[in-house]
Amino acid sequence: MDPLDIMLDSEKVIPYYQPIISADTQLVSGYEVRAHFLENERNAQQLDWFFEDTSIPHDFHLELNNWIHAKAVKAFLMTDQSTNLFLHYDARLLLNDNADTLLALLYAYKEQGLDFTRIIIELKEPFIKNQLDDFRPLFSYIKTLGIRIALDDVGKKNGNLDHLAILKPNIVKVDAGFLKDDLLPHLHRDVHHSLTMLSRTIGAALLFKNISSYNQLNYAWRNGGRYYQGAYIKRIGPDFVEPDGAKEKIKTDFQHFITFERKKMTAQMELTNLINKQFTTTLSTITSSDPYDDIILAAAHACDRFVFRVYICNEEGIQLSSNADKNKDGEWELTHESRQKNWSWRPYFFENIVRMNIEKKGILSDLYTDIEKDEQIKTFSYPITDTLYIFLDVPFDYLYEQEGLL
Repeated sequence: MDPLDIMLDSEKVIPYYQPIISADTQLVSGYEVRAHFLENERNAQQLDWFFEDTSIPHDFHLELNNWIHAKAVKAFLMTDQSTNLFLHYDARLLLNDNADTLLALLYAYKEQGLDFTRIIIELKEPFIKNQLDDFRPLFSYIKTLGIRIALDDVGKKNGNLDHLAILKPNIVKVDAGFLKDDLLPHLHRDVHHSLTMLSRTIGAALLFKNISSYNQLNYAWRNGGRYYQGAYIKRIGPDFVEPDGAKEKIKTDFQHFITFERKKMTAQMELTNLINKQFTTTLSTITSSDPYDDIILAAAHACDRFVFRVYICNEEGIQLSSNADKNKDGEWELTHESRQKNWSWRPYFFENIVRMNIEKKGILSDLYTDIEKDEQIKTFSYPITDTLYIFLDVPFDYLYEQEGLL
């Protein structure tokens, strides 16, 4: 469509409402307003492209923004205002007049009973992070009015998230659309780990958008998402929906997630206990004073059916042994290249060392990608002494065959 035709026929531009579900209540906690052009009684075209097209004059964007937001707020005032209203806004337009146009609109409806604490201004992150000094005081002022800030497309272009700690948005939106149905959620569990931790630190809630499948909802649930939106949960439409319209579906899926996690934890504990038991037997036949390569070969043969690599490190992360590697013929051989390498840089290395020293038993890691094999594995670490630790790498094939280990 031609942008000018839309402006000349703006009466046909109407708000659609994308329900946002809260994880804690499984009820609709808010609506994201999206502009649509009513082509006929049955068809309405989404106008996201209109607001994203930088070649369209800012005046057009501002005028249509005000038009659609006014309609949405009027409709929202007819509800009990127990939910929240997410209003999209171009960050450049907001900065151009220090939010005067937006606030003038909201103040006009405040006199009619609009509760500012129910309004959330949604802005795309990429433009904002390049002008932190300008947005920081503006965000602070807006939030003093009770209005909340949501940042969309966070981390989409690069992984530098320092600006979030400066801006302190109330809500951080994450796109779950990257996770396709033919992939498993755990393969991407680290993608948003730093974002999850940072959001928790600054007190921001995570909202996962574009959830169109069971796997994507599972990913959002496992990665700390407090709010969810997408066609899988509830489709966008021209009307507000019943608050509990998705509750049974969400409750059922959550129960499946919980059941799976319990099975996974049980399977991990069983594997951990199996290896611990095996080590109790194996360690009785060796001593810590034996040559390190003799120790890893003894451990490798004892755990042959579920291990492909074994090595020993000290408490500083220095590898003292060779690698005992299982070759293509299933035989164990020593490779010496890794001796004296320092693995202390690996995530959770020292945390696991301390845990092993306190608990006096082995630890099974989360699933991660092995750099050399380029496949998903888990590592079992076990304390030989207070300063020596043996590491056993468990291959994907074995994990795949055991229910609950992936």
